[in-house]
Amino acid sequence: MPESLIPGIVAGETGAVAKAITLIENGDPVQDQFFSELYNQNTDVLRVGITGPPGAGKSTLVNELIATCLSNKKTVGVIAVDPTSPFTGGALLGDRVRMNKYTWDERVFIRSMGSRGDRGGLARKAQDAGDVLAASGKDMIIFETVGVGQGEYDVAKAADLTIVVLVPESGDEIQLMKAGLIEIADLFVINKSDREGANRLASLLKNILHNFSSHGKPEPPVFTTIATEGQGIPELYLGLMNLTGEMELSGQLETRRLERYKSRISDLIRERLEDEFWTAEKSAILEQAARSLDTVSGAPVDIANILLKNRTVHD
Repeated sequence: MPESLIPGIVAGETGAVAKAITLIENGDPVQDQFFSELYNQNTDVLRVGITGPPGAGKSTLVNELIATCLSNKKTVGVIAVDPTSPFTGGALLGDRVRMNKYTWDERVFIRSMGSRGDRGGLARKAQDAGDVLAASGKDMIIFETVGVGQGEYDVAKAADLTIVVLVPESGDEIQLMKAGLIEIADLFVINKSDREGANRLASLLKNILHNFSSHGKPEPPVFTTIATEGQGIPELYLGLMNLTGEMELSGQLETRRLERYKSRISDLIRERLEDEFWTAEKSAILEQAARSLDTVSGAPVDIANILLKNRTVHD
């Protein structure tokens, strides 16, 4: 039973943490009591989202950020959300060698999860997995999302603050604005800054941020890094900690956490209402109706009405 894993999770046992996250990711039955006991263990852990376009070097950046956290006596949990395999439903890139130097380090827990088609780039169960890592005593939880560009807004809802990683080739003002990165970023990183155009992008980005109206949100700082060489990572870590402190003093951190709390409750209610509605009988009616169609002649609303009338008759 999942509840039997709680003592091991709270003790920081890697095996118990891994088993619990596997149960969550696979959608196995987990009682509400399990999540209730987990949530009350550690609600103050810092949750950081890291997103950005494909090829920006997010995984390498996370790898170096972990090292810096450890050198500052911080333990780290990482949920790396990868594209879902069309065959297994698991993380398509989950079997790649990722941050393997931390495999035997009990201060670090790293898990790849499949996005399961979530448009926001963040796996549906990633926040639940984050609760497990929080209960295990981790000081920081990092959500690294798949690099799908414009769709990665869910990471901002799951994290206390969000880091957006760019590369010098991202230096198009219109594309930056279109991508919506300005709205979700609390901190920007221009990685691979040894490439041509890095300084130009940094200047451009700072000008945009300075002139961008964000309803009282502090202007996101911009850092340059070369993650493959570890350059700029200590400065990034210090900037991250300073920004967290500022958000805490201003009350913004508490506001973010309250919004995340409300969002998760709404999602749970919506999910349970959908499960209640989509009984096996109603699913069968939908499948039968779909199989009977041989031309595109009927309005889709007719099918919806059939299901709704069926609900009225049987409820």
